[in-house]
Amino acid sequence: MKHYQSHSLLSHNTFGFLVSCSDFYQYEKKEELIELYNEGVFRGQWLPIGDGSNLLIKNDLDYPVIQSNIKTLEVIENSEKKCLVYVGAGVVWDDFVQWAITQQLGGVENLSLIPGRVGASPVQNIGAYGVEAKDVIRRVEVYDTKENRFRVIEAIDCAFEYRGSLFKKEKQLIVVGVTYELIKAPYYELKLDYGNVREVLQGLDTITLQDVRNAIVDIRMSKLPLPSEIGSAGSFFKNPVVSKTEFERLQQDYPTVPFYEVTDGYKIPAAWLISQCGWKGKNIGAAGVYEKQPLILVNRGGATGDDVLFLMKQIQLSVKDRFAIQLHPEVCLIQ
Repeated sequence: MKHYQSHSLLSHNTFGFLVSCSDFYQYEKKEELIELYNEGVFRGQWLPIGDGSNLLIKNDLDYPVIQSNIKTLEVIENSEKKCLVYVGAGVVWDDFVQWAITQQLGGVENLSLIPGRVGASPVQNIGAYGVEAKDVIRRVEVYDTKENRFRVIEAIDCAFEYRGSLFKKEKQLIVVGVTYELIKAPYYELKLDYGNVREVLQGLDTITLQDVRNAIVDIRMSKLPLPSEIGSAGSFFKNPVVSKTEFERLQQDYPTVPFYEVTDGYKIPAAWLISQCGWKGKNIGAAGVYEKQPLILVNRGGATGDDVLFLMKQIQLSVKDRFAIQLHPEVCLIQ
C-alpha cells in the first residue's frame, strides 16, 4: 500500500482543479483495507475515488482519500452461452471493455470509452447508448468499513436505479470487485437503436462487437473533450424523467422535443433542454458549457469548483424557468 501526506489531487480529478487531501492511500490488495480500519482511517470522514472522472471537488480535503489499485481480471465461471468475470475495482473500465470484446464476450461494448475504473461502475450504475452497468452485473464484493468485513451483494439487492445504487447511499461500503455476466458469441444481442449508433454502422453487412465499440468511440470522441485538453467530468446532468402529463404539456409547447419512453415516464435529453435555453458554448468566467455537447461543463483554465457550481445553478434556473423541469447533477459534488 502507498501512503502520501498533503497530497495533490490535480491528477485525480478530471476537472483539473488545484485541490489536495490530507492523506492519500492507494491499496493493491483488499486485505489492506483492514489495515486502514485498524489504523482508524475510517473513524472520521474519508473519500473513496477511482480516477476522479465523475467528481467535482470544491475545496482542499482535510481528510483521507482512498483509491483502489486492485487489478484482478479472471473468468470464474463458464457455460455454453455465458461467462462470469470477476474484475478488481482498480481496473480501468475501458480496458475491461476492450478485453471483453477481444474475448468475443458481449454486453459492455456500448459502454466503451466511459472514463474511470471498474469500482465506480456499480456505484454510479454507469450507462450509455441504451445499456447500463446493472444489465451485466451479477454481484458486487464490498468492504464494510463499519463492520470491518467483506460482503458479497447480489445484483438484485444493489438497489440499482438511473445513475444510482445502494453503494451511492450507503457510504460505508467500498467496492473491491465486481462480477459481470457476459454473453458468448454468437448468442449476444447487439443494441444499436440508441443515439446514432446504427447510422454510423450502416453499410456493414456483418456487425461485430469491435464495430460497435469503434462506432461508439468515434461518436464519443466527436462530442466529448479529452480531460488532458479541457477539464470536465463528462456528462454533468442526468437526463430528467417526466410523467406522461408533464410530457404531453411539454410536447404541446415543443412538438419536436426529443424523448425516450422508459418504465416510469419519458426521458428528455438534458442536452436539448440546455441548448434551448441558449447555454451551448457559453462561459461564465473560466467555467463554460462545451460547444460540442451542452451536457458537459468545462474548466476553460483556472476555474474553481465554485465557478462550475455557479454555472450549474444558472443553468438549472434557466431550465426550471422555461420548462418547469429540475435538472439534477450526475457528477458527485464533494463540498
